[in-house]
Amino acid sequence: MGKDWLRASATEQGRAIMAGLLDPIDQTEAYLAAAREHPYCQRIYARMTAVRARSGAIASHDRAKAELRHGILDGVAISWKDNIDSGGTVTEAGSKLLEGRVPRKDATVLARAAREGVLCLGKTHMTELAFSGLGLNPNTATPPNALDPDLAPGGSSSGAAVSVAMGLAAAAIGSDTGGSIRVPAAWNGLVGFKPTHGLLPEKGVVPLCRKFDTVGPIARTVEDCAELFAVMAEDRAVDLAGADMQGRRLLVLEGVAFEDAEDGPVAAFEDAVDRLGRAGARIERMSSDWVAKAMPLSPALFAPEAYGIWKAQIEDAPELMWKPILDRFRGGADVSAPDYVMAWESLTRIRRKWFREVMAAFDAVLVPTVPILPPNAQRLMEDEAYFVRANLLTLRNTRIGNLLNLPTVTLPTGQPGCGISVMGHSGRDRHLLRVAAGAEAALAVG
Repeated sequence: MGKDWLRASATEQGRAIMAGLLDPIDQTEAYLAAAREHPYCQRIYARMTAVRARSGAIASHDRAKAELRHGILDGVAISWKDNIDSGGTVTEAGSKLLEGRVPRKDATVLARAAREGVLCLGKTHMTELAFSGLGLNPNTATPPNALDPDLAPGGSSSGAAVSVAMGLAAAAIGSDTGGSIRVPAAWNGLVGFKPTHGLLPEKGVVPLCRKFDTVGPIARTVEDCAELFAVMAEDRAVDLAGADMQGRRLLVLEGVAFEDAEDGPVAAFEDAVDRLGRAGARIERMSSDWVAKAMPLSPALFAPEAYGIWKAQIEDAPELMWKPILDRFRGGADVSAPDYVMAWESLTRIRRKWFREVMAAFDAVLVPTVPILPPNAQRLMEDEAYFVRANLLTLRNTRIGNLLNLPTVTLPTGQPGCGISVMGHSGRDRHLLRVAAGAEAALAVG
């Protein structure tokens, strides 16, 4: 049998285009056909952008023929989360509140990618206004988990991850405020990268909490994530050649990241840590009071900002929202302005202490990406208390990276639905990607 190029990594496809083994036009048509014929397409893609994709593919084909390609991803077709503006295309952020919204121009990250020849296949379904880690959205569509369609896909970048996992895009761009890239990546067996907050422009991305919102890739490899990050940052990609674990100092963050964790994710995590150690990493273990102090600040930080941004639209038509998401937003009304300011003052001090007293001694910090396996989607829909508990646990570990502003890569462990998160130094995303590439290589060897 020939190679299944639809499930090849983005960089592998780019190299094949460069070598003349793959034509961007043919590959784009193959993705569009696969989406049309896929039984779950309407639950994954909110809308396809076939005309745009074909036009870009023709231009990429011509550049390849003339040996004038922009870069390795020129002609590679990816999906974009439906909170990232695409000019002239409906962008609704998974919410009936924004039904029919058509932005005039692309978000900055999409415009930058397009200039480098990265193709937009379509916009993917997501949690309503990106405010849940489970990926359910009864008002638009809930994508199926790629492992089992009865399970929650993870969110809020649910369709983004599933589009890649099911071979309907070479990679995807999602957003992450409390774990929305890393959760669906882990639950669908992919790599997800949340950059340091502020490194990529957020202009043209529908906001949830601007002080935490980030944009980043979901893909099959760390190299894919590094190349996509570089395109969106207008920078050269970090050199990952020869990346390994030899001599790396890694900290397993004990304590809160393991509370109420299920056996499966913990066992997969420990097996992955053992493999990293055998590959030459120096593993230490400790808990941190600074993490324990940061976590309780979450309710005073996320929901108040989110509700402040969306209050007018929400209260004008609350009946358009799914109740669990509506309740999460309205929870922000209970936090006073002094409490919000005090929480940010505390978190700023904690971030400084974390770096000086913990992070400075290590290349990266490790936690299970999600402490639970993907739950049954139907039960989440029917049992409100179960939904609330599952959502809090799902985002618990990923939120550590958002609170401390740590760039984070989640890697598959080899066990379905289980990821290992590699958290780096704030602002040193290139270093983290190299560490993550070394970890990826070690885990692949096993």
